[in-house]
Amino acid sequence: MNGEAGSLTRILFVDDSKVMLKTASKVLSAEFDVVTAVDGVDAWEKLGRDPEIQVLFTDISMPRCDGYELLKKVRTANEPGLHNMPVILVTGADDDEKGRQTALDRGATDFLNKRFVNTELLPRARAHAKYERISRQMQTQSTFDPQTGLDNEQGFLHRLEQDIAYARRHGQVLAVMRVQIEGLATIFQDRGNAVVEQIVAHVAKLIRKRIRDEDSAGRIGLGGFAISLPGGHLEGIEAMAATLHSQVAFNVLEVDGTRYPITLTTAVISTEDGIWVNTVDALERCEALLDRARERVRAPAAVEKRPAASEATPASARIEAPEPAAAKTAPARESLRRDPLRELPKQAPPGQAPRKTPHMLQRLMSVLRSFGARLRARLARFLKKPGGK
Repeated sequence: MNGEAGSLTRILFVDDSKVMLKTASKVLSAEFDVVTAVDGVDAWEKLGRDPEIQVLFTDISMPRCDGYELLKKVRTANEPGLHNMPVILVTGADDDEKGRQTALDRGATDFLNKRFVNTELLPRARAHAKYERISRQMQTQSTFDPQTGLDNEQGFLHRLEQDIAYARRHGQVLAVMRVQIEGLATIFQDRGNAVVEQIVAHVAKLIRKRIRDEDSAGRIGLGGFAISLPGGHLEGIEAMAATLHSQVAFNVLEVDGTRYPITLTTAVISTEDGIWVNTVDALERCEALLDRARERVRAPAAVEKRPAASEATPASARIEAPEPAAAKTAPARESLRRDPLRELPKQAPPGQAPRKTPHMLQRLMSVLRSFGARLRARLARFLKKPGGK
C-alpha cells in the first residue's frame, strides 16, 4: 500500500501490551510501515513528531492516557491532517455492540475487537489507508496552483496553520516571507492575462529553486506569494530574499520579443519577534511590512531617512527595476532618472567608458536602487575618479 511511489503507508499502533504490539507489527509489516507506542502519551508525542503517520489503531485501556483521551486529542488538534486522521479503537470488551457505539460516539472512525486482530486487522488497515490516500490526493488537487507549481491560497493557509501549531507546540522558530510582483495591473491592461501569467510563473520558478524541502510556498492573489519557513532564522531568510531580488533583476523575462523587467517587494516576519495568533495574524503583519516598504520607495530621495536597524534589510526593501515600454511610468522613476549613477556614461571622457557600460548600468540599477541616495552618490563619485581610486 503506497502513500507515494516507493513509500509504504505509515500506521501507528498503540497498546500497553508487548504481545499485542508484536502481533500487530507482524500482521501489518508486510504491507505497511508500522510505528508502535505503549500508551496515549507516547502515541501523542509520535504523532506530533511524524506527519507521515496516516492511520491510527489504539487500544482503549492504557495507563497515563487511554484510547478515548488520545482520540479526543486527535479530534481537537489544530492540524487538519491530524484532526481528520482515521482512528480505529481496539477493545477487549466482550460486548461488541456497546463498545462499538461508545467508540463511534466519541469520534472514532472504526472499531475492532482484539479477538479478531489476526484476521481483521490487515483488511481494516488496507481499507482505511486507501481512503486516506484518496482523500489526500483529492485535497492536493484542490489546493494546487497548476500555473506556478505551488500551493494555491487555500493550500498554503492549510500548511501555514500546521506550521504555526507545530512551532507553538515544540517551541520552534517559524518565519513567513511575502513576495509581491508590482505593476501587474498595468501589464494586464496593456498586454493581457497571458503575459501576466508568464511573469508570475517566471517568479514562481525562481522561488521554487530557493526554498528548502521543509518550506512551503503558495500563490496568494494575482502576483503575490507567501513562503512558510520552519526553523528559519531572520539572517538567513533575509539573505535568501536578497538573492531572489538579484535573480529576478538579472533574469529579465522576454515574451514575444518584449522584455519585462520585474519589480518585487518582499517582507519577512519571524516568531523570534513574537508568536502569531493564527494565519490571518501572520499574513496581516507581512502585508503591513510590504506597505511600509512601498512607502519608503515612494519617499523623495532628498528627504530619504535611514530606516531603523530592524527595517534596513534586503527582505523588507523594494528593488526597483525599469518598467516595460508598454507600462505607464511610475512616480518613483523621476528620482531614478536623476540618479548620479545614470549620468556616469554621459560624463566619462571619450575612450574611457566601455561600450557596454550603459547596458551594464541599466541592469545594475535594479540592484543599486535598493541602496540609499547618499550611498549611491558616494558610489558615483568613486566611479568617476581616475582608476576608480
